[in-house]
Amino acid sequence: MHSAFTDWWPAPAKLNLCLHINGRRADGYHELQTLFQFIDWGDRLRFRLRQDGEITLSPALPGVPSEQNLIVRAARALQQHTGTGLGADIELDKRLPMGGGIGGGSSDAATTLVALNSLWQTAVDEDTLAELGLKLGADVPVFVRGRAAMADGVGEQLRPVEVDEPWYLVVAPDAEVSTAAVFTHPDLPRDTPKIPGLERQPEQWKNDCQPLVCGLYPQVAKALARLLDYAPSKMTGTGSCVFAVFTDENSARAAREALPRDWVAHVAKGCNRSPLLLRRDSADSVIE
Repeated sequence: MHSAFTDWWPAPAKLNLCLHINGRRADGYHELQTLFQFIDWGDRLRFRLRQDGEITLSPALPGVPSEQNLIVRAARALQQHTGTGLGADIELDKRLPMGGGIGGGSSDAATTLVALNSLWQTAVDEDTLAELGLKLGADVPVFVRGRAAMADGVGEQLRPVEVDEPWYLVVAPDAEVSTAAVFTHPDLPRDTPKIPGLERQPEQWKNDCQPLVCGLYPQVAKALARLLDYAPSKMTGTGSCVFAVFTDENSARAAREALPRDWVAHVAKGCNRSPLLLRRDSADSVIE
């Protein structure tokens, strides 16, 4: 007998409120400063425990074999680390666009680690979960820890911060941007100076990838130009998603209504504490 499916666990998107590229290291990686914040929009996952150690995922993502999916790999990593004999059936409600620079796959992996650690009662601490996540992808630890953070180095040095939590209008242009292609492009700026206390200086926030991506992908440039009609706006990560910043929900929704109906756009609230942590804490309190 299998148990019933849990209620949905959130896998929220993130925005890079800034992305400064400070230099290129000898190993090819880039030194950067970036500020991550979560939004209350994302994918959702739910889980049904199994006693036989099997991991299943439905529905399968087109073109991604199950065992290569970050969700299944995260579940396997936690199994191997803890030696648990339990498994899970995992159901994914995919809402975030692929290749949008808002962290969908990384967030799904983090939610899998956090949720199964709670449901399997394997009691792995946050630091270790973040280490397991880092082996799956550079952004996974941000989602595991679930706090708005400045990231330095190659993005692995995280420092929790508190910043404003505005409303955002996020638009996903019809373009899938290759992060590797952006970071290896010869025209990418790589000389922005490090700024101490950058999280306290929003007037300094910019995205060094934005001009290059807008030049390579006209869809991104078009979406960004449209959003700038309504509010301060920029691209997140290496794109393709762009976002406008509003002080209130009504203004964000009014701007959404003014966009073409066929655009993929969503109004969301900025969150310094991830919805995933709130879900984890409520699940752990029930288990206790």
